[in-house]
Amino acid sequence: EMQYYVYLMTNQNKTVLYTGVTNDLIRRVYEHKHHLDKGSFTSQYNIENLVYYEITHLPIEFFPRQDIKIELCARLRRR
Repeated sequence: EMQYYVYLMTNQNKTVLYTGVTNDLIRRVYEHKHHLDKGSFTSQYNIENLVYYEITHLPIEFFPRQDIKIELCARLRRR
């Protein structure tokens, strides 16, 4: 059974929220912090701080919808 991480990251000023899903949290946070994917959303907005993560065994197909729910909730809270 595969283990996944649903995670939230933000920039230094905590003005931008990013949600993601990975099976290797340490590697993925490293990639974000070091801007290894030039031109990506996280690189463009300097997303470097992990603020929350959760471990799950749900199938990966579940996550696109979950990311949308998390992003919508975050946007509503900022209003």
